[in-house]
Amino acid sequence: MIKMIVQFIHDFLKREDGTAAMEAVMLFPPLLVLMMGVYDLGNGIVLSQKTITATQIAADLVSRDSTIDITRLNDSIQAARLAYEPYSLNEFGIDVASVEFDANRLPQILWRETRDMPPNSDAITNVNGIGDEGEGMIAVTVRYTYTPFFSRYFINDLDMQEVAYARGRRSPTVEWE
Repeated sequence: MIKMIVQFIHDFLKREDGTAAMEAVMLFPPLLVLMMGVYDLGNGIVLSQKTITATQIAADLVSRDSTIDITRLNDSIQAARLAYEPYSLNEFGIDVASVEFDANRLPQILWRETRDMPPNSDAITNVNGIGDEGEGMIAVTVRYTYTPFFSRYFINDLDMQEVAYARGRRSPTVEWE
């Protein structure tokens, strides 16, 4: 009887017909985790690029004319929002400011529109001294918070922020109508 049990265990250990199934069972969880991580990473990269694009779109559209009103500004902001299609815009914020440089080459805010985010004061202070008196600049900041779909249980939300600067095309400054 003992000889039969020993023979059964010996034969069982030599069998290879379940090896592939066991390997698949052991490899499936890590591969699934890697695949979910790549999905979240890919979406993060795409949204980062969309943040850059949205900032540049808004800066370009606002700087096209010598004056702007609320309708054209809303259109520019909507164009920036459309850059995120087909992603959700629940975490989208934008700050648009027109500045003019004074005699000390310091930027003075002519007008500003900020939506769904705090104003970005760094965007204004970063341009100190780069323009002569009477010149101007448009500073656009876009902020987007990305919540990873699979990894949200392991990492925090990712805050993406980009700033774009543009000079007025038709005049040194873009005035509010």
